[in-house]
Amino acid sequence: MKVLQEFKDFAMKGNVVDMAVGVIIGGAFGKIVSSLVNDMIMPPIGKLLGGVDFGSLFIDLSGANYATLVEAQKAGAATINYGVFLNAIISFLIVAFCLFMVIKGMNSLKKKEEAKPGASVSAPRNEILLEEIRDLLKKK
Repeated sequence: MKVLQEFKDFAMKGNVVDMAVGVIIGGAFGKIVSSLVNDMIMPPIGKLLGGVDFGSLFIDLSGANYATLVEAQKAGAATINYGVFLNAIISFLIVAFCLFMVIKGMNSLKKKEEAKPGASVSAPRNEILLEEIRDLLKKK
């Protein structure tokens, strides 16, 4: 029973709930970025490169020379889908850059908050008492 109570205390802490919200938002953001890459960024790049669809670029390992990736997959052929991999790399780079910008913004806000002149930060009560004891011992 003690273990269940400890788990409940852990699960109800703010950090765990915040992390769960972050994972859910991150999953939704990942879908948006995938759509951005597959539907908005890669088509113009493919057009510039002569009408290439990056999502359909593959290497057929079976030797049957399938015309499209869909045909090869329907036949169960072994393929290396490097076009899909390129799309995944671009999606990752976009997510990593966005995350970098968010963290950079949060860090700058923290620095501004720390730099604000506010109430002076006093030492904890036990440190003050220890310093007083030290000073009294020095006087003896």
